[in-house]
Order: sequence, then C-alpha cells, then structure tokens
Amino acid sequence: MVKHIVFFKLKDNSPKNKEIVKERLMTLKDRIDVLRHFEVGINFSDKERAYDLALVSDFESKEDLQIYAEDSYHREIIAYIKDVTISSKVVDYIY
Repeated sequence: MVKHIVFFKLKDNSPKNKEIVKERLMTLKDRIDVLRHFEVGINFSDKERAYDLALVSDFESKEDLQIYAEDSYHREIIAYIKDVTISSKVVDYIY
C-alpha cells in the first residue's frame, strides 16, 4: 500500500475558506477509482509552523498513485489549489 499525504497553507486561512477548500478536495473521493482511502482534515493548531489542511490518501501501488496524479479531474483540482495556496508539502511512502 502507498500512503500519500499533502499539507496545504492557504492564502486565506479563515475558517469559512478552509471549509470551502476541504469540500473541493473531498470531491476527489468519489471521482477516482484507484483511491482506497481518502480524508481531508482542517488543522486546529495555531503554531507558526502549522499548515491549514491535510489530505491523506491510500493506494494499492505506486502505479495507482501515478494514475491518480495524471487523472484529468485531479489536475483540475490541482490548478484550483495552486490558486488558493501559499505552499504545499507532500510525503509518499510504502507501508
């Protein structure tokens, strides 16, 4: 199994906007067949180094993660995310 984790720091980190971005990300859940698990969480920590949202997903293989990465709907979401974030960080690992 492959774990894919992404952290997002938003330009507008108001509670309302965090919820909007979370809802948009959650639309991936039912649109991409290779996803085995998918969740998005809103951070509650007020620490300087904290990011605003975390996306956690699981795939059967690195190949399935690549299918997800190249999916046209996922690419649309990435374009949106690039417009609303200051930065993002990713970790992918096999477990």
